[in-house]
Amino acid sequence: MSNVSVIILAAGQGSRMKSSLPKVLHPIAGKALLQHVIDTAYQLNAAKIIGVYGHGGDIVPKTINDDNINWVVQEEQLGTGHAVDQAMPELKDNETALILYGDVPLIKTETLKHLIEQAKDDFALLTVYLDDPAGYGRIVRNKAGQVERIVEHKDASETEKQITEINTGILAVNAGELRSWLKRLDNSNAQGEYYLTDVIAMAVNDGMAIKTVHPESEEEVLGVNSRLQLAELESFYQLSNAQGLMAQGVTVIDPARLDIRGNVTVGNDVTLDINVILEGDVVIGDNVRVGANCVIKDATIDSGVVIQPMCHIEQAQIGAGSKVGPFARIRPGTKLSSETHVGNFVEIKNANIDKGSKINHLSYIGDTDMGKGVNIGAGTITCNYDGANKFRTEIGDNAFIGSDTQLIAPVKVGDGATIGAGSTITKDAPENELTLSRSKQTSIKGWKRPTKSRK
Repeated sequence: MSNVSVIILAAGQGSRMKSSLPKVLHPIAGKALLQHVIDTAYQLNAAKIIGVYGHGGDIVPKTINDDNINWVVQEEQLGTGHAVDQAMPELKDNETALILYGDVPLIKTETLKHLIEQAKDDFALLTVYLDDPAGYGRIVRNKAGQVERIVEHKDASETEKQITEINTGILAVNAGELRSWLKRLDNSNAQGEYYLTDVIAMAVNDGMAIKTVHPESEEEVLGVNSRLQLAELESFYQLSNAQGLMAQGVTVIDPARLDIRGNVTVGNDVTLDINVILEGDVVIGDNVRVGANCVIKDATIDSGVVIQPMCHIEQAQIGAGSKVGPFARIRPGTKLSSETHVGNFVEIKNANIDKGSKINHLSYIGDTDMGKGVNIGAGTITCNYDGANKFRTEIGDNAFIGSDTQLIAPVKVGDGATIGAGSTITKDAPENELTLSRSKQTSIKGWKRPTKSRK
């Protein structure tokens, strides 16, 4: 474990979000802004992580629901310096304090490691150059190029506003030194707040060198203050993910129309069409093709699988060489073995489908154990729920289930059995025999269709 403790500021309201939800809980890639920062902090192997919350009450710690975070409350929002001061009782003087922000979600672990390295004996500050620095605190340097202080935009002179190097707010420094500076802060500024940035000038006055570190891209350090900024960072994040997959050899038909909301592992020669969403933990094997508008969540797709457009697959495994869709829904607990076919408007839930079986049209297969080489006719339903309890259906190898069949669970269809179309099966069907249940076909002479009555 390192000697670094991370303080994450997450107390702001985010009034420009126009939302009752605290700003840091708004999502990017399906995960709260704050959770992105926490996940990055974990990669640093920090001694502790302290979250400072305020606006919205305890909804922030309750939503994050992480017992490894030390939560402290900032009762009054009196500025960033005041917020950090609330967390200082959690830190020892010999630790390095790393200050992060719950609304700056895309900061990279590598950038922070570099920052911490620079803070061993000095004050390390993360800065970035912006074409349009309006609204940000400016880094003021002396003639020798050394950092002297930070001036907030509202307090800056016209000359200082021309500076393009801005403060990100992210810094690393000895906790004991930081504690002493925080005690000396005052709120004599345009906002009437206790600025964390004022400790820079104090550090310089105390003879400490300010070392600056820069991120690879400005998006790493951009915060979210509005719905527009949230959408812009979402787009950047998703494009970065798509580029990462393409670097691994994945064909992404349109990188701007791929959403990754979790962890994705891919094999060779995978193709992802437009508007594919990958959520949770997804593993995709070699030579898989995923059609347009598919959602795959917490699933494993084995090699050679073809997923046609408009499919939804969740908590399931699709065996090698299988074909799914279009318009198929594979629900949790489903395992398709190799070379299975699941066609249009088929729903499967909590079922095991063995090698080579086909369910090609308009069927519901739930709570079922199906053998090899089975053919399921269109409109077949396993009736697994009696209104209170669920029961399983067993279908043996090479069975043939005729169209529009209802299998009333619990029921077993034997190996090689054939079920006549339109049957309702309530008892076990023996292997290698034809089983059917139909009422006698009758034609009624003289019957006429109803006609609309005239008013």
